[in-house]
Amino acid sequence: MNENVIYMKDIVKSYKMGKNKLTVLKEISLEIKEGEFVAVLGPSGSGKSTLMNIIGCIDISDSGEYKLAGKDIKARNEDELAVIRNKEIGFIFQKFNLLSKYTALHNVAFPLLLRGMKIEDAYTRATELLERVGLGDRVDHKPMELSGGQQQRVSIARALAGSPRILLADEPTGALDSQSGSEIMNMFLELNEEGNTIILITHDLEIAKKAKRIIHVKDGKVYE
Repeated sequence: MNENVIYMKDIVKSYKMGKNKLTVLKEISLEIKEGEFVAVLGPSGSGKSTLMNIIGCIDISDSGEYKLAGKDIKARNEDELAVIRNKEIGFIFQKFNLLSKYTALHNVAFPLLLRGMKIEDAYTRATELLERVGLGDRVDHKPMELSGGQQQRVSIARALAGSPRILLADEPTGALDSQSGSEIMNMFLELNEEGNTIILITHDLEIAKKAKRIIHVKDGKVYE
C-alpha cells in the first residue's frame, strides 16, 4: 500500500486584516498517498491557494500537524524549507514563471544548478526532459519564442528536473487555450501513470474531473 506523501491534521491558518483576524483555513485534515493524482477544487477566496502554499512549504500554518514525506514541516526553519521546496516539490504555475532571458534548456537546468550539479550533467538531464515533453527541437528557444502551451511544457520539464516527490500545479491550464490546456492535462495523466504524485489546484470543475480524486475547498474547509 502506498504511503502518505501529504499528512495534515487540524491545520489552521489566519491572517491579520488591520485589527481583525481572518481565518482562511479551519482545522483542515488531509491525506494524499504517493502516486495519487488529486485536484484541489474551489472558487476564488475559498482557501485553496493558502492550502497550496502550505502544501508547498511556501507558508506555515498557525497550528496543526503537517508532514511531507514523513518530515515534520512545522519544525523547519526557512533555510530548511527552501531545501525541501527544491528537492521534494516540483512547482508548475499558471503564468509559467520562466526566466525570460534564458533558453528552455537553461530554465530546466536551473534548479539542478542551484543544487550544485555540474553544468554538463544539468544540461544533459534538461535535454532529456525537454525531449520527454516534446520539445527536443526547442531547447535553444527563449520563452518569448515559444507558444503558451510550449512554455508550460518547459515549466513541467523544470518541475520534473529534480525527481520531486510531488508535482504541485497551480491553475496550470489557466493561461492556455482549450486545445493547449487539453494537451497539458493529458501530459499530467501520462506522468501520473508513470508514478508521479500530482496535486492540481483549480477552480474549474472540468479540469478537476481529469484527476483521479477531487478535494473540494469551501469556506476554509475541505470536503471529499
